[in-house]
Amino acid sequence: MKSCILIVLLDGGEIMISTVWNTIKKGELAPVYLLVGEESYFIDETIKRLKEAMGPEEDLEMSTFDLEEVPVDAVMDEADTIPFFSERKLIIAKNASFLKATEKGKEKIDHDVKRLETWLSNPSDFSVTVFIAPYEKLDERKKVTKMMKEHALFVQAETPKEQDLAVWIQGIVKTQGNSITQDAIELLVTMVGANMLQLQMEIDKLTLYLGDGGEITTSLVEDLVAKTLEQDAFKMLNAYLANDSVGALSIYHDLLRQKQEPIMLVGLLASNVRTMSNVFYLLKKGYHPQQIAKNLKIHPYRVKLMIEQRHRPSEENLLRALYQLAEVDLQLKSSGGNRERYLELFLLRQL
Repeated sequence: MKSCILIVLLDGGEIMISTVWNTIKKGELAPVYLLVGEESYFIDETIKRLKEAMGPEEDLEMSTFDLEEVPVDAVMDEADTIPFFSERKLIIAKNASFLKATEKGKEKIDHDVKRLETWLSNPSDFSVTVFIAPYEKLDERKKVTKMMKEHALFVQAETPKEQDLAVWIQGIVKTQGNSITQDAIELLVTMVGANMLQLQMEIDKLTLYLGDGGEITTSLVEDLVAKTLEQDAFKMLNAYLANDSVGALSIYHDLLRQKQEPIMLVGLLASNVRTMSNVFYLLKKGYHPQQIAKNLKIHPYRVKLMIEQRHRPSEENLLRALYQLAEVDLQLKSSGGNRERYLELFLLRQL
């Protein structure tokens, strides 16, 4: 088999893993796959598609091996055993740790990599063997790694970069018969993060609500996507900075009903104040929003929300809020009584 190295993303942002999935859907299966990377979504989805392509689940002959517990010989022996009830069988070999750098003598299992190197040159055609290496990097100096890349269909399971992630979201939404605005994409990624599986679940929920031919907007994302604690803390701070005590207290009481601790909320509020202060400082210095996001290691949409605030707080007000939050933190750590009341009083104060 010729070398076939597939990276998740092309330079133009096209999601190249779709090429792998399309060939699987057509029934064009490679005898050996190598899935490398820490993004479990791509690994799980590829295996799921292989199962579907190999026929009904009840008829599928499948074996799973953990290579941190058993030697790779067991995988090759199984792959070389003719299937009884089907034309081909699926073999999953998880945690191929012999492909990454390890200290000599620290390996848990003694793998016969010499035999594997020979076997890779002529793998069984009645088996589909999938080696999974859920690691950021492989040891490219090892001969077995080079042989695996040469003879296996190699899929790099990495989380896409920001722009490519947006393309992936647009593609998923489009396949489900809907569209999504750029602002909605940014808000979705900000709220969910780059967890591909979680993003897929939230997109499925949004498109199910819309039906066919609808558009996912920021308001729909805000209404339907599960909010994180960080998101709620950010909204509470914005309400406070805009002197909207009613709005800030409403969010605070909701969080208390969710059993959130006031001391944790104080920490999140203080962190947001510091981030906001740094954003405005860099903006004043002439930094572009993208540069600010990269410099502070935060999502660009978060920077955008801070910059576009209708009631942007002054540097003096941010410092005052930070000082008052430090006082609340001290009260929570040194005083008894009604602990919820200290942060409540802070939110009632006017800047």
